Amino acid sequence: MRRMAWVRYGILGTLMVSGGAAVAQESGQEQAALATALRTKHVALTTGLKAAATKGTPISAKYEYEDGKLQLSVYTEKNGQFSEVVVDHHTGKVAKTEKITKADDLTAAQTQSAAMAKGKASLATAVARALAANKGYGAVSATAATKGGQSIAEIVLIKGKEFKSVTEPLA
Repeated sequence: MRRMAWVRYGILGTLMVSGGAAVAQESGQEQAALATALRTKHVALTTGLKAAATKGTPISAKYEYEDGKLQLSVYTEKNGQFSEVVVDHHTGKVAKTEKITKADDLTAAQTQSAAMAKGKASLATAVARALAANKGYGAVSATAATKGGQSIAEIVLIKGKEFKSVTEPLA
């Protein structure tokens, strides 16, 4: 499995804060492939977050479509150690856990962990709030971040083939 720094890379491309809203930039082909893959039966992102929580505090999570396969990947932190937890997208159970050691991934995980430490809410709570405010959408990814000194979750939602980025406070 090829790891990617979630703060900068991934199937949803680079997330940039622009005018207060996170905007996903990526090729239309990658976005279309992910949207198509997500039409198949899969567990909710919040289910993956809850499963991964057995391995540590989730600090980011995302569905990605790579090498023709849909995968639900969650970064966690436990006692200062970072892991990537792969959750089976059919069953919602932890499939495997790997320690994060690659420099870019480790830097991303440290940044996400620092954002979570400043907040009070979990990523699952932030995703649930985003879904409640955006009826008909499903969650594709959630990443802890800091904006203006505040802890937030950058969340990417999907409805059909339409992707939408929102932020939720982790307060």
